[in-house]
Amino acid sequence: AFSTEKHEEERFDKANMDITKVGLFTSRAMAIMMPVMMFLMNGTTLLILWFGSKQVDAGMIQVGSIMAFMQYAMQVIMAFLMITVVSIMIPRANVSALRINEILTTNLSITDDEHVQSFDGNEHGTIRFENVSFRYPGADEDILTDISFEAKPGEVTAFIGSTGSGKSTLINLVPRFYDVSEGSISIDGKDIRNVEQKDLRNKIGYVPQKGILLAGTIRSNLLYANPNASDEDIDEALRISQSKEFVDTKPLGVDEPISQGGTNVSGGQKQRVAIAGILAIAPDIIIFDESTSMLDPQGKASINEQIQKLHDERNITILSITHDMEEVAQSEYVIVLKDGKVEMQGTPKQIFEHKGKLKEMKLELPFALSFSEKLKNEGIFKDSYCTLDEVVNELCQLRSTN
Repeated sequence: AFSTEKHEEERFDKANMDITKVGLFTSRAMAIMMPVMMFLMNGTTLLILWFGSKQVDAGMIQVGSIMAFMQYAMQVIMAFLMITVVSIMIPRANVSALRINEILTTNLSITDDEHVQSFDGNEHGTIRFENVSFRYPGADEDILTDISFEAKPGEVTAFIGSTGSGKSTLINLVPRFYDVSEGSISIDGKDIRNVEQKDLRNKIGYVPQKGILLAGTIRSNLLYANPNASDEDIDEALRISQSKEFVDTKPLGVDEPISQGGTNVSGGQKQRVAIAGILAIAPDIIIFDESTSMLDPQGKASINEQIQKLHDERNITILSITHDMEEVAQSEYVIVLKDGKVEMQGTPKQIFEHKGKLKEMKLELPFALSFSEKLKNEGIFKDSYCTLDEVVNELCQLRSTN
């Protein structure tokens, strides 16, 4: 990126040459030292036998004394041989120890307040951003500037924008992976900096773009999210995430082994199981960071439909980062980010009215809206619609009246 290929190539070449030189020096030293040590060891054995045989012949010592002396000499020489090997390992061990110590002695950047507050239970999943600005530690400029919005329970709030607009950074502020630089974020009326991190994150389910699975089984991955989940809870989570179909095809079902990182399942299956793990928790807030990007359109539509029903039934607050405008059209509220600022916010219909701005940001209109506007221009529809369901309903009404 940023046309720095040449610079990065030079950096890599320099680092590569440095480690190559060190590796060659070590290998050459070992290649020389090992034969030398073996020569000394065998040479010492010959000298002991040579002089010892003369002493035995003269009757001054016994054969057993020669053997004992040889064993002691070999132990001394082997000790020096081990010192040679250890002297090569010590620098590597020292570097590893310094890195481990650096991690252990690093101070936590996110800490709980001395007088933490608790969620009182009057609200469930209401999120408010009030004039939030944020910059990463050591950065010169804000990544996010003056962000204000409210996400309500039972609604899907979609975040759209070009790459680098700050969508993922904004989402990461909700579970308090970072603290805001200015402004405040509150959940259920409590500033997230004033509540215990454990309580805060127990209310949130976060599904990253790259699904993360641990070594074990499908069941153990779901129970890791919620150890108290029953078989019915697991079955429901798999059904909603559209994972049940492929899990049932496995010989062991939910007890099918999963390798570290989920390398023995496809990217789409990994994302589905990761979503199922979050659904098993049944949190008040669910965050999707392009969590269905590896799924085919049909699978994505099925999951979105199930999640839509879920948040209606459980009154869940959903924050979703997506580039799928069909998914955006089904949300209740849309926030458009550009260069770390809120460019627009409102309902999908209000956002899609600004076609010029969306086109400038390389964001396309959903097919349903383009199709319904075409029918509206031809006098068939009285209004334009954002979702295919709305278009189908309107067509059905027109057919019934005709």
